[in-house]
Amino acid sequence: MQEYIEFAGRHTMLFIALAAVIALIIMTELKRATKGYKEVPPSEAVRLINKENAMVLDIREANELGQGSIIDSKHIALSALPDKLDSLSSNKDQPILVFCKVGNRSAQACKLLLKNSYTNVFGLKGGITAWVNDQLPITKK
Repeated sequence: MQEYIEFAGRHTMLFIALAAVIALIIMTELKRATKGYKEVPPSEAVRLINKENAMVLDIREANELGQGSIIDSKHIALSALPDKLDSLSSNKDQPILVFCKVGNRSAQACKLLLKNSYTNVFGLKGGITAWVNDQLPITKK
C-alpha cells in the first residue's frame, strides 16, 4: 500500500488525470441511465415495430421527407409536436419509436413525450440515415 501512496505522490498530474477520466465516465453513465428513453439501433427498431406494434413517429421537417420514410410512420415535425401530442396514441404505454435525420432531434422529441406521460419511448440511433444505410425498407410518399 505504501508503494501506491509513494507512486501517487510522485505522479500527481497522472492521478489527477485518472480521477478526471473516472469522473467523466461516471457522469456519462449517469446521464445515459437517467434520460428516461432508450436509443435503439435499426435492428432493434425493426423488432419493436414487428413484435411490439410500436408507433413510428417521423419528426423531420417537411422539406426533409424527400429521402423517404419508414413504412407506416406518422409524420409530425418536431416544431409542431407540442401542439399535436393529442393526435398520438391514447395508449401512453404503447411503444413509440421516434426518428429524425441522424438522431439528434429525436432526443428532444423523446423528452417531450416522456414529459407528457408517454412511458415506452425509443429513439432511433442514427435516424433515417442509419435505417437507409442498413438497407431497410422505406417509402417515398
